[in-house]
Amino acid sequence: MLTITDLYYRIEGRPLFEAASLVLPPGAKTGFVGKNGTGKSTLFQIILGQLAAESGTIELVKKARIGAVAQEAPASEMTVLDMVLMADKERTSLLAEAETATDPHRIGDIHTRLAEIDAHTAEARASTILKGLGFENDRQAAPTSELSGGWRMRVALAAVLFSQPDLLLLDEPTNYLDLEGTLWLERYLQNYPYTVFMISHDRDLLNKAVTSIVHLEHKKLTFYRGNYDIFEETRRLQMELNNKSREKTLDQIAHLQKFVDRFKAKATKAKQAQARVKMIAKLKPPAAMVDESSSPFSFPDPKKIPAAPMLSFDRVSVGYGDKVILKNISNRIDPEDRIALIGVNGNGKSTFAKLLAGELKPMAGEMLKGKGLEIAYFAQHQLDKLKPEQTPFEHVIELMPYDSEAKRRSRVAQMGLTTSRMDTKVKHLSGGERARLLLGLVTFSGPSMLILDEPTNHLDIDSRDALVAALNQYSGAVLIISHDRHLIDATVDKLWIAQNGTIEEFSEDLDFYQKQLTQGGNTPKSGGKAPAPVVDDRKTARQDAAAKRLEVAPLRKSIKEIEQKIARLRTELARVEGFLADPKTYDGAPERIIVLNKDKARFVAQIETLEEEWLEKSGELEMAEKA
Repeated sequence: MLTITDLYYRIEGRPLFEAASLVLPPGAKTGFVGKNGTGKSTLFQIILGQLAAESGTIELVKKARIGAVAQEAPASEMTVLDMVLMADKERTSLLAEAETATDPHRIGDIHTRLAEIDAHTAEARASTILKGLGFENDRQAAPTSELSGGWRMRVALAAVLFSQPDLLLLDEPTNYLDLEGTLWLERYLQNYPYTVFMISHDRDLLNKAVTSIVHLEHKKLTFYRGNYDIFEETRRLQMELNNKSREKTLDQIAHLQKFVDRFKAKATKAKQAQARVKMIAKLKPPAAMVDESSSPFSFPDPKKIPAAPMLSFDRVSVGYGDKVILKNISNRIDPEDRIALIGVNGNGKSTFAKLLAGELKPMAGEMLKGKGLEIAYFAQHQLDKLKPEQTPFEHVIELMPYDSEAKRRSRVAQMGLTTSRMDTKVKHLSGGERARLLLGLVTFSGPSMLILDEPTNHLDIDSRDALVAALNQYSGAVLIISHDRHLIDATVDKLWIAQNGTIEEFSEDLDFYQKQLTQGGNTPKSGGKAPAPVVDDRKTARQDAAAKRLEVAPLRKSIKEIEQKIARLRTELARVEGFLADPKTYDGAPERIIVLNKDKARFVAQIETLEEEWLEKSGELEMAEKA
């Protein structure tokens, strides 16, 4: 279907592809993976002819139709359903011609062709796709101008799926979908009759919807058979074999070099030494294979953790203006809670998040917040609040006005932004880099609760893994809204569901929820009977992580208290040293000098003792987390 040969392309002098080649067979369902910024979307633009390669060739099967979601559907008065039907250009053209054609033979040909392309079922097929992506019948009949940008992106996705191109290019198609839409797309792609080439960082989607993986790394394209898990295991084995071969060759070279160094000056051994020099020249160890690992995330631990419950709700209602979206919410959130909020888009998940964050006030009922509770709220729409003309470093200056440049840069580095990127204007950062910056800014002050609304959009797989690790190390409460099943499985302990105009606990697990959606098509009831338990490694890992957090929580608290004591003592020490450095101090009574020196010695000794205790407990924490 697609053949790429010796592709070269660079952007602003930075090479993205060097002698990159790929053969994608017809009918392949292929995931396209690689770190953000390596050129995946650029390759799609080259395939579509929107960019010209410096050299190399891209060949497609003759007369193959390519389809891609270029941008969101326009905001027009055309209905959502008609917008999708327009994507089948041949059908649209034939129907228009049928209205004006007068030649009986041509009219016959038109209707024959319409029958061949199954035009009479077009509306039903388009409606089915739209419903799978979350559009009920009333919304399908509404004009696209009434939709938000995210929903118009869904219309554009529905349109390209309806057109059924021979080569379907999808770039992060789940970024604007909820979990239900993602599950539907997964099943749709499994049965898609033609070739799929899809950029995605959703592990579950890549495990269930594709049968091969193309990996972009070091400016090369490598094709692997199997889903993402198989690719990851295959690559790991390749790296081990490659690096063992490299070590073996390097050892052999070192052994030969020792002989050369020892006998090159001896006439009797000169020929043998020269022969070994030639052997060394022929031995070429393979290049070391290493993962291009992502920078870690780092969330500061809470400055203060309120007593339980941190938040409580008693018959709370919330909405916009006079319109109630959610009502009769009665529940609580405690300091160690890890909650995933699931439910169909439009059922009030983001509304509830805004209620927790204080952006909306209760319309009825009572919501109580614990004393000192500080909540950090991350949502994709907040990316627009970043200042495009400022750098990440400049964003941090506003939060650290009296700190040194070194401390400011250290804080930006903790967000996972490299030295060069922290001095790059926000408008030139990738989506993943902007998400890292926003996460770092909203959690800057050490909140006691995180609310994360679709935090993995625009993050590559390694960055998602880094986010999982950071959330499992964070000691405050967490509420996540996400379609990323791996993130939910790896970080939360509870499921809450938005349905029937309220928020309630969901007593089953995520697998049960997915099965109900895929089998019955209806949102499951929170009290439904669960299927027989099965062994789930991800769930076990999640439970282990929760248990470990509880186990090390007292140790973390103790370390935090020691750090606070040291900070107070250093403040007092600095005050005393300030007096001792002031010449005016020595004009007064000598007893004051004696007291100040005793205070200084006492503070220094206390700090040293606490620092030793801090080192000991930090070592214990490190050992406990590795266990």
